[in-house]
Amino acid sequence: MEVVIRPDADAAAELTARIIADRVRAKPDLVLGLATGRTMEPVYDRLAAMDLNFSACRTFNLDEYVGVPPQDPQSYRRYMNERLFERINIRLANTHVPNGVAADLGAEVASYERRIKEAGGIDLQLLGIGEDGHIGFNEPLSALMSRTREKALTPKTRQQNAGMFGDDPKRVPTRALTMGVGTILEARELLLIATGGPKAEILAKAVEGPITAMISASALQLHPRCKVIVDQAAASSLTQREYYDWIFANEPEWQAYR
Repeated sequence: MEVVIRPDADAAAELTARIIADRVRAKPDLVLGLATGRTMEPVYDRLAAMDLNFSACRTFNLDEYVGVPPQDPQSYRRYMNERLFERINIRLANTHVPNGVAADLGAEVASYERRIKEAGGIDLQLLGIGEDGHIGFNEPLSALMSRTREKALTPKTRQQNAGMFGDDPKRVPTRALTMGVGTILEARELLLIATGGPKAEILAKAVEGPITAMISASALQLHPRCKVIVDQAAASSLTQREYYDWIFANEPEWQAYR
């Protein structure tokens, strides 16, 4: 795992977008795993403004609410269409978001896993982190080898996501479909972005603490190619900041981004 600390949230989003852009340029048929949430919006704004060719790319989103149809303003499918897909030259048929209103949710999650495998696996998975340490909707005590499945959402997660539902946690669905932790770890590269002071404590536990099912993001420590991009506020509880800064300043792979 490599941790890169940038001066502010804008700089973190800029670096994240540049890394994704470089992967698309290097592999035009990139299979890209995507995430939703406010942290992702400046990343998607930057990607949409770049001169990138997404025509051969395929994407798989981490999750979707159960019971929310794709056309609903609160659905993650609608979010992705508006925030990114309709702003770039990607074929919508090549973009995949779990169907939270499928008649058979068990069949839907099995199909999602199969579609990822048929695409050759995910090359680069973009991630955020919840305030309880979840990635996707892998809430505390999610098995570290879990697969795409239906999951109950905690009150804390529903509170955190209430902004999309008129700031009313009671309107946030109680269940979601999500890639499993094991599914996420099978991506060839992971890229997590976290910004803001509220993420500082849980980020430090995920990056520097023990690997535990209570914090699903801690499983990212097991991945051989995981990058964590954070701003100064989110980095405020990290204990090894001097080392992280030294790596960014001296490792050849970061030279183009300095």
